[in-house]
Amino acid sequence: MGLSDDPELQPFLCVLFLSMYLVTVLGNLLIILAITSDPHLHTPMYFFLSNLSLTDISLISTTVPNMIVNIQTHRRVISYSSCMTQMSIFTLFACMDSMLLTVMAYDRFVAICHPLHYTVIMNQRTCYSSVLASLFLSLLDSQLHHLIVLQVSCFKDVEVSNFFCDPSQLLKLACSDIFINNIVMYFIGTIYGFLPISGIFFSYYKIISSILRVPLSSGRYKAFSTCGSHLAVVCLFYGASLGVYLTSAISQSPSKDAAASVMYTVVTPMLNPFIYSLRNKDIKSALCRLLSRAG
Repeated sequence: MGLSDDPELQPFLCVLFLSMYLVTVLGNLLIILAITSDPHLHTPMYFFLSNLSLTDISLISTTVPNMIVNIQTHRRVISYSSCMTQMSIFTLFACMDSMLLTVMAYDRFVAICHPLHYTVIMNQRTCYSSVLASLFLSLLDSQLHHLIVLQVSCFKDVEVSNFFCDPSQLLKLACSDIFINNIVMYFIGTIYGFLPISGIFFSYYKIISSILRVPLSSGRYKAFSTCGSHLAVVCLFYGASLGVYLTSAISQSPSKDAAASVMYTVVTPMLNPFIYSLRNKDIKSALCRLLSRAG
């Protein structure tokens, strides 16, 4: 159904989302290029950041290009197989975002609470294993959602009240009894939501406890400044995600559900590069060196 039926609003939406998509891809690509080209940034923290940027590009590429094509062609049709594919890929990268943010919180916990053992704990093998484990768990989550929706053999309405194939929206269209499907879906969502959030909260609980034991205020600021960007991204990501689920549960308006989804799927990936580049001196320096070499 898209975001609006107003024909006069379609050109504006097309330009707006195309601009946001290009800004997101360019910003995250610059982060990846700056990290890979600068030897000073070949550390676990920036390794995870480059993977987060790649995941953000993939996440927004799952939904926005298709929406732009639909606006331009005035055709809001997607095949069943394409819808299932889009849903699976979207779930994969959304979950991957969550997992990487959790791994990054653990990295900051080790760096601040166990600085002398940091290089031993966060070695190259640990970093690669963490990313692969995040990918495996995200793929498992994606396939579980895919299997749940595949169990629905009949749909009562062919209109999806969003601009992409959101699994929660697809289940609402079922004409058969989906009580068990919903229970399983919410159980999976709780597990995959609760565990990462618990890991992040525990890491920051330990981080704050460790920082408060630092005698000098300058030392506290320096220790916490390394977590500022990550904490801002965590609040943005989970705040937007929670907003989507609360809006979907409380509101009966499809347009409000779709508008809430924009925050989660488009705005968050777009803002991540700005948060990290504006708050991080190392990233800003690497970007300046990268652009100067390109110029």
